[in-house]
Amino acid sequence: MRLSRYFLPVLKETPSEAQVVSHRYMLRAGMIKQSAAGIYSWLPLGYRVLKKIEGIVHEEQMRAGHIPMLMPTIQSADLWRESGRYEAYGEEMLRIQDRHGRDMMFTPTAEELITDIFRANVSSYKDLPLTMYQIQWKFRDEIRPRFGVMRGREFYMKDGYNFDLTKEDALHAYNRHLVSYLRTYERMGLQAIPMRADAGPIGGDYTHEFLVLAETGESEVFYDSAVTDLSFGDRAIDYDDVAQCQGILEEFTSKYARTDETHDAALFNEIPEERRRVARGIEVGQIFYFGTQYSEALGATVQTGDGQSIPVHMGSHGIGVSRLLGAIIEASHDDKGIIWPEGVTPFHCGIVNLKQGDDEADAACEQLYSALTAIGLEPLYDDRKERAGGKFAGMDLIGLPWRITVGPRGLKNGVVELTSRRTGDSEELSPEEAVKKIAAIYAAHPTPRGF
Repeated sequence: MRLSRYFLPVLKETPSEAQVVSHRYMLRAGMIKQSAAGIYSWLPLGYRVLKKIEGIVHEEQMRAGHIPMLMPTIQSADLWRESGRYEAYGEEMLRIQDRHGRDMMFTPTAEELITDIFRANVSSYKDLPLTMYQIQWKFRDEIRPRFGVMRGREFYMKDGYNFDLTKEDALHAYNRHLVSYLRTYERMGLQAIPMRADAGPIGGDYTHEFLVLAETGESEVFYDSAVTDLSFGDRAIDYDDVAQCQGILEEFTSKYARTDETHDAALFNEIPEERRRVARGIEVGQIFYFGTQYSEALGATVQTGDGQSIPVHMGSHGIGVSRLLGAIIEASHDDKGIIWPEGVTPFHCGIVNLKQGDDEADAACEQLYSALTAIGLEPLYDDRKERAGGKFAGMDLIGLPWRITVGPRGLKNGVVELTSRRTGDSEELSPEEAVKKIAAIYAAHPTPRGF
């Protein structure tokens, strides 16, 4: 992509309504524009990152054996009345009527709808286990939307649902999701800590939230600092291996880590004082096991081998895809702008031409652009006739992790400058060496293609 042909409405001043870092930088970097309170248009740069995050979520869900699908954003109130949640959910549910006077609602979550799909199509225990998921827009009518995409009313979310014959099978699905989520977040450059949490309106008695530590987090969290030493890394995982998945769950949840809703002061005080931490966290996902709560209410049953009809055991598992974008910025930025981790960056590197119009500089930039594109990478070439300082400031603001700077002086010596956005370190390399180094970096951080 060439910046002269791209739509990137960068702002020099911070809008007054932006209260947190992620909101400020998303507005200033031209990633979003508010349409109504808590509702945003996703502009090209923001949309690219959103789709990169979505792509990683898809890849890790399918790696775990989960099946993608898509359900509507508008649901009939009848299903929710059948489960008993229509009135109980509260005013966050946006209730509407169609032209025929039928009660409808904008989906805040989809346990009822997926259970209805299941009960209409699955009747035998032989079809289990089954886990399906979607990535779809949701709406919750927050009384006070704030912090940009961190606490919006409309949001993009992955919600998955497992159907199993027994509680033991369903708890393996729970563990499988925990493992896949750990992989997902680490690919995005995040350390998301699973914490014992409250089930809220979803229900169930077994649930963990995944929280990213950040000063702007809405949740107060209490944890043993030893949990921050844990890393998933490049482990080979067999998601059908019950013992392996259970072992990883125990490894990542055995240390004390809880949100304020489930905090137990007595247990917390048993941790050595030097390891006790109280901080703020941003919720980026949650997993639930709720047994037969929905299957009994909605009649989702299967026939067992001996002819009995029993309700299936279920769980639901969510990742806030749009919220993750804000959480990544909150966790990775400086006073110049965003610093994207390689796994989710909108473009793999920026190319800055210090003297647009100079034949040699223009040709070198074109060659770099072609070489990076030819190996499957996506560079952003700043080919505008602007001051060098303005080009650097723009690249720092939008946060691409690597920048290649091309100018006549360096080219006389056969070199370009490769700069790390995170450290600020630069090195002079030949154009060919710069391409090889960028290629090696992203070989270790595979990213889905952008849009």
